[in-house]
Order: sequence, then C-alpha cells, then structure tokens
Amino acid sequence: MSKKFTVLSGALGILLASTALAALPANAAVKASNATTVGQLGGFDKLVALAKKEGTLNLIATPRDWADYGDAMDLYTKAFGIKIVSDNPDGSSAQELEAIRTTKNMAKMPDVVDIGLGYVASADGLFANYKVRNWIDIPKDWKDPSGNWYGNYTGKMAMCYDTSVKPAPTSIAGLDNPAYKGMFAIQGDPTAATQAFMSVFTAAVAKGGGVKNIQPGIDFFHKLKSEGIFVPVTANASSFATGAFKINLTWDYNAAGFIAQAATIGKTVACTYPKDALVAGTPYVSAINKTAPHPAAARLWEELIFSEVNGKLAKDLTSADLKLKPSALLSIIMGGQNTYILGGAHPITEFQMIRKHLTTTPPKAVTIPAGLVKSVLPTLAQQKVAADLLKTAWPKI
Repeated sequence: MSKKFTVLSGALGILLASTALAALPANAAVKASNATTVGQLGGFDKLVALAKKEGTLNLIATPRDWADYGDAMDLYTKAFGIKIVSDNPDGSSAQELEAIRTTKNMAKMPDVVDIGLGYVASADGLFANYKVRNWIDIPKDWKDPSGNWYGNYTGKMAMCYDTSVKPAPTSIAGLDNPAYKGMFAIQGDPTAATQAFMSVFTAAVAKGGGVKNIQPGIDFFHKLKSEGIFVPVTANASSFATGAFKINLTWDYNAAGFIAQAATIGKTVACTYPKDALVAGTPYVSAINKTAPHPAAARLWEELIFSEVNGKLAKDLTSADLKLKPSALLSIIMGGQNTYILGGAHPITEFQMIRKHLTTTPPKAVTIPAGLVKSVLPTLAQQKVAADLLKTAWPKI
C-alpha cells in the first residue's frame, strides 16, 4: 500500500505520521485474493495457514507426466496437506482460459493456469498480480512487470516412437514413408494447443519454410494426412495404449514421462531430436486466476513452483520433516524449478540456479543425433502470423 503524506513541520507532523503508520500494519487489510507478495500476508507460514484453511487447489491441463508436474503435485499435497483437484489434464491453453471464463463463481474454477506464451494476449483481465519470492531471478523478457504472469519452463521439440516401428524414424522429412501409415500424430489441435502448434513449425523448418513461413509445414501435414500417415488423434498416453498412433512429436521434457508410461503397458519407446529440424519454444506461462476460489492455495502453488531448492521429493519426506514450520520445510523440499529439470525441461530461472549451484541432474531421455541442425525459436510476432494462418488453413488439411 502506498500513501502520499503532506509534509508537516515540527514534532506534530512526525507524531501524526508515525501514529498513522502504527495503526496500519502491513497485512492488516490484505486478503489472499488481493495479495501481490507473500510479505503482504505476513510471510510464508501465514500463507500456508491460509491455504490449509482453503484446503484445495484446482489445477487444469496439468498432466502428471508433463515436465514432472507429478512430483510437484505430490510435494505440495504431502508437505502442506492441501488436496489437488486436477481437471482436464490433457487440455489445451485455449481450454484453460475458456474454463476461467465459463466457471465464474464455481468451486471447480481453475486457481492457476499453465498456458503457452502466445495465449497471454487473449487473457487480458483474467489474472491476478502476484510476485513470487524468487521474482528477481525470472528474466524480465519473460514476465509481466506487475506480476500478472511469468514464464516458468521451456524445451525443444523431440520425436518419440514405439521401437517396434521399422525403420526407426530419424527426421521429419522421413515421416513421408508408407511404412508409417496410420502411425503419426501430434498432441491436439495446433490452433488451440502450443505443443501441437510447434509441431507444425517443426515440419515447416524441415520442409524448406521456417519460423517466418509455416506454410510448408501445413502442406506437409496435408500430404501426410492424404496418405493416411498422419492421424488426427490427440497423441497422449491413453491413445498410445490403444494403438491409435506409434510416432509423435512432443516437447523433450515429456519424453521421460512418456517412456515410463509406455513401460507400464509393456511397450518400449525411444525419443530423439529430428535431425532436420530443431525447434525451441518460448516459455509456458504460469498465472493466478484473478477470481480463484482458493487464492491462498494458488499463491502457495506458485511459491513452490518457483522455488529453486535442490531438495527432497515427497517420497523422501520423513515424519520429522513434516513437523517443521512451513518456511523451514520449504527450504528442504525439491523446488518446482528443479522438478522441471527432473522432467527434462529448462526452468525459467535456470541461469541463476546454475550460478548459485542449485540445479539437480536432468534425465537423459532424448538422444542427440550427429550433425543436428541449429536450434531455432519462433518469436511471438512470428507465432502470431502463423497462428492467424492456421485458423483458416488447418481445418482444410
């Protein structure tokens, strides 16, 4: 809270000013839904107490095997005793924003979102301003100055496939092979889901287009669909289990989870970067719903996700650990930035974490082919041009 004071002369002015300040403690009138920092709520222990009183956190479009969100969820619940309700885990960024708009004043309304950066522009007025304690470590290019949203992790596009597929796919161009009929899929609709959108960019790069020209990617998908190679199913664990696809494009940080899930149904999956196209993504963005039904729990989730501690996972926490004050407990549990690394992602504060020697060891789930092409990253402006084109072109493929 900022105030303007008229300058008063002499001791009377000093007395009046100090009395006014003493009567208004920093957290006197700040509700969780209005708090822009944890300090306004009286500190981390107070935030946890408020979140426990709410008892629930609503997540949306947050699969457990996506960037190792499963470990983050387990830590949140075990450390702080708050239930997580995860809705539509395979949903898209567009569906996350739509859920906020259509569930107002409902208990199931999402408390936080995890969306592609390109969707921030269409979310005006939906998010609350809140700056996590590690705010300074988030690069300024990837956060709103007021704390309305902030990038949290990113990665590169990889190709995963059932090892029974012969020949093993190694490139995007090589997917145009009759041997792959009925096998290739991406994760959703590229006009609504960032991962699918970047899959089309990857094809464009491989087929002579690039970040400034996505049309060759659209044309390639059209060709693969006409040949029966590309199948319009959502490439997730459940559809893989049914045999709906055997080859997909995915973020590299989802490779480890996909490999592990496939193993549970007796299938072996391998993942590699396609040798003819390496596309990096702008960060996914985390933000708190302005009208979150659980505003304290939402802020606590963000504090955990942006914690940089290289510590214990939920399975390693002891009964003695759980008796610690919440602020002390936070200092020993694995921060969300490191759970992203465990999932193979690059957390937004990675540069500062490396400088402070806080990073954990990432998995080696994706192979790097010899002679891999240089990585490219579509800017937001380039994504906007491509997204506008896809709106009319994709339904026609």
